[in-house]
Amino acid sequence: MPFVKEKFTVPKKMPAFLFIMRTFNFTQGQAQRVLAKGRLLVNGMSIFNTGESIEGEVEVVYFKASSRGEKPLFHNKDFMVFEKYSGTLVHPNTMATPYSLLDEIRTIAGDDANAVHRIDMETSGLLLASKHKRSESYLKGSFENRSIKKSYLAWVDGKLTEPFSSSKKIKINNDYSQTKHKVFISEEGKVSHTDFIPLEYDAQLHATLVACYPHTGRTHQIRVHLFHVKHPILGDPIYGTTFETANAYLEDELSQEERMEKTGASRLMLHAQSLSFNMGSRFHIESKIDFADMKELICLKDKRAFNIQ
Repeated sequence: MPFVKEKFTVPKKMPAFLFIMRTFNFTQGQAQRVLAKGRLLVNGMSIFNTGESIEGEVEVVYFKASSRGEKPLFHNKDFMVFEKYSGTLVHPNTMATPYSLLDEIRTIAGDDANAVHRIDMETSGLLLASKHKRSESYLKGSFENRSIKKSYLAWVDGKLTEPFSSSKKIKINNDYSQTKHKVFISEEGKVSHTDFIPLEYDAQLHATLVACYPHTGRTHQIRVHLFHVKHPILGDPIYGTTFETANAYLEDELSQEERMEKTGASRLMLHAQSLSFNMGSRFHIESKIDFADMKELICLKDKRAFNIQ
C-alpha cells in the first residue's frame, strides 16, 4: 500500500511544518503541501494550520514506496526511463491505489524523484522520470517547450495506406451527459498537431499499425485525432465506441468479452515507442517491447461489433 498512516512522537512543542520538514527531510513547501492535504492528524483530526504547535503523539499519512522490482530501461545520474506496462498507473490516483510506477521511481531515487510526464493507464511504453528536483524542472520545461520529441505506435481499425497529418484543435469536454469523451475536436479548442505514418496492414484483423508523431501534448491527442478520421485505436473504450460501452467501462461493468467485441481489443492498443531529447548529451531511447507483434490482443474482424459514437 503506497499511502500509509504512521504514528510519531513529537518530543517537544514545535510548529507542525517544522516537524514534517525534519521527519521526512522535506522542504518547507513540501511540508506545507502535506498539511494542506490534511495528512497530519492529532487525536484523529487533521491539522491544516502550518504554524500550529504540536507535541506528543501524532499520525502522518504519507506515500511509502513499495517496489515490485521493476528496473529502468535506462538511467543515469539525472533521469530514468521505464517500460510501463498497460494497466499500470504512473501516479496513484487515490490514497488506496495499491501500486503505481511511482513506487519504483521513489524506491530507486528517493522522495525527490518523480515522473515528468503522464501516460494513460492503458497505454504502454516509455515513461521518463527525474532523479532530483533540478532534473525534474529541466525535463518538465523541455516537455512544455516541445524540445522532447515522442513517437507512438497504434493499432487502428481499418486500412490506412498513406501518411497524413491532423491539426484539428482540441477542447476539454465539460459535459459528460451526451458523450464520455474527455476531449473533442472544436475550433474553440487549443492548437494541436499529429503526423501519422501507416506501417503495416493486417487483412485478417482489418487493422493498421500506425506510427504517430505528436508535435503538441494535448490530452488524448492521438486518440481523438485518429477517432476523428474514422480509424479509432483498437481497444479504446472511450473514443470509437458507444456512450453505453464507454459508460460501462468507466463504471467497471464491462466484461473482458464485451471489451474485445465492442472496442476491438482487450486493451488500448497504443504504445509510447521513443523519446528524443538533449540533457547534456543527445539521447534517443527506443522501447524494447515488440508492440507490432501484439496481434493476439486484437479481436478478429468478423467478431468485432463496432458502432462508432
